[in-house]
Amino acid sequence: MSGQPPFRRLLVANRGEIAVRIFRTCRELGIETVAVYSDADAKALHVRLADDAVRLGPAPAPESYLRAGAIVQAAVESGAQAVHPGYGFLSEQSSFGAAVEAAGLAFVGPAPETLAALGDKLEARATATAAGVPIVPGMFEPLPTGDEAAVARVESLAADIGYPLLIKAAAGGGGRGMRRVDEPGELSVAVTAAARESEQAFGDGSVYLERLVEGGRHIEVQLLGDSSGQVVALGERDCSTQRRHQKLVEEAPAPGLTRAQREQLHALAVAVARQVGLRNAATAEFLYASDGSFYFLEVNARLQVEHGVTELVSELDLVREQLLIGAGEPLSPAVLAAAERAATPERHAIELRVSAEDPARDFMPVPGLVTRWREPAGPGIRMDSGLEQGWRVPGEYDPLLSKVLAVAPDRELALARVRRAVDEFETGGVQTTLPFHAWLLAHPAFTQARLRTDMVARDWDPSPPRAAAAERAADAVTRHVAAAGMGPSGPEAAPSPASDPGRGWKPEPWA
Repeated sequence: MSGQPPFRRLLVANRGEIAVRIFRTCRELGIETVAVYSDADAKALHVRLADDAVRLGPAPAPESYLRAGAIVQAAVESGAQAVHPGYGFLSEQSSFGAAVEAAGLAFVGPAPETLAALGDKLEARATATAAGVPIVPGMFEPLPTGDEAAVARVESLAADIGYPLLIKAAAGGGGRGMRRVDEPGELSVAVTAAARESEQAFGDGSVYLERLVEGGRHIEVQLLGDSSGQVVALGERDCSTQRRHQKLVEEAPAPGLTRAQREQLHALAVAVARQVGLRNAATAEFLYASDGSFYFLEVNARLQVEHGVTELVSELDLVREQLLIGAGEPLSPAVLAAAERAATPERHAIELRVSAEDPARDFMPVPGLVTRWREPAGPGIRMDSGLEQGWRVPGEYDPLLSKVLAVAPDRELALARVRRAVDEFETGGVQTTLPFHAWLLAHPAFTQARLRTDMVARDWDPSPPRAAAAERAADAVTRHVAAAGMGPSGPEAAPSPASDPGRGWKPEPWA
């Protein structure tokens, strides 16, 4: 990179922690920043950290963060030279990338034609097959729908693939439009439900069948490519700790893989990326079966939520590299050096996604006012957050609040550091997933790296940690009463956990 920043001014077409994360790299590079926001985010941290900000509309995403035309107009009128899409929202929509480029701006992501090729999961499966990469047995065309003949055809296709099955959305991921089917009698209802959810989430109800490989692990490979055709792998991440096919914890490198396995996996990922001429960042996702086989699942052609663990292990700033590639520069020497050592990592990093969800109620989103927010710190801890104390978490968007990341020379110390971070983290006002993380970090299957995508579904029981939290809250009341000098009797002797004896203090019964 020369002495000049890759862009003078950049608009981030996103919100929350990822917008904050991108702005910080821009500040280091001397790039001016433009935020966009909905009415729900008018006082959000990402808006205050930007050099300029543009209102998009009301809180619902279709009226704000999904308004591609309004975002492109905001970029042009604010003087931005480039647009970074972050993740989610419009980040993988080829039409958005094309609109950005048509306006004469740089799109900091894969080319629109690459997004189109990888955005459809069925086309991505065909791409992997053409590159000689093994895929999970399943379909290459959407399921037929409509009449009795179509129903019979679906049943025949399912029987050919074999049960148990997964119904998956062709147009998107993140667990949307996905259903497990164990026997023929469940098929028809599951297909209808999956297609309906896919239509609502992605505007496309196309679904397909794939064999469910049980007991496997979800492992993905971070990729970078430039306009000259260079594509490299920067290491892999294990993302097996999930609920409802959505990730909760990620770590790099994937525990237990040999150097030869890493080299094999990285080569498979690069082969798929080269097949579509990848430019910028993407992640190839694989299923690691219990017999040691790797099966391609999909490519997410954008920056991932969990990119931070790869940064901590590789010592790269992936957003910085995205910006350089977006400005037309080749892969940097630092990237090429990191790729050379990717199969022999010397660090281990773990990320916990902290969301406004209640783990005791099937991770139900719980928006509300954050009355207490004190983040952990110390050796080996990184926090990626998009909120502050006093922020009201809106209910219109993904409930992700923050990411706790720990890095160390080995997994054992990384686990110790992330446990310490969870113990230090203080929150109030909204329920978070921190109690789940505390349970997970003590679970033998996780600590011993016996990872499976179905571990949470099989093993998570909120009753013991919730009971323990209630006991801690009761102890906190007792200590507070004693510290306030209250006697054992009288109207103030037994406040409820939700009461305030007069000092603005309130213990959290679960959070």
